[in-house]
Amino acid sequence: MNDKDHNFLIENFRLASRQYSDASIFMHEAIARKAGLTGSDHKYLGLILQHEELTAGDIAKLTGLTTGAVTGLIDRLEKKKLLKRQFSKDDRRKVIIKPQVENSMKLLAPIFNELQQKTLELIATFSEKEIQTIERYFKEATSIMRETTNALNNKSND
Repeated sequence: MNDKDHNFLIENFRLASRQYSDASIFMHEAIARKAGLTGSDHKYLGLILQHEELTAGDIAKLTGLTTGAVTGLIDRLEKKKLLKRQFSKDDRRKVIIKPQVENSMKLLAPIFNELQQKTLELIATFSEKEIQTIERYFKEATSIMRETTNALNNKSND
């Protein structure tokens, strides 16, 4: 492949990636509104749902949010019964955050079911090798984004 074709290919890839990123943000904002959440609360809930329990400090580390912002997030999600606070048995000063998976699924599953079905249908059109390549791209791109996020968060703390 000559340089011109390679540059064209890279530009098309960047455009597709940017369009995917934008569409993802807009879709998740729409899902959040439909569920009665803000876009960021919806995404943070998704992170919290990946854990059986967390502390507010754990959530702050995962998200990069300040402890004050995490308290507000917990308050909003608890009010909607999507998580609950529970005192630690070992140390009553320590509060454990437990996601309310059943309530979260009741709220989000009807919205996500069609999306998941269409995504599975799309994935079925790719070969095993293509799926592995796409997966490798997502994993490595995610790693780059996390490194960038950490660097930016560390610079803002200086």
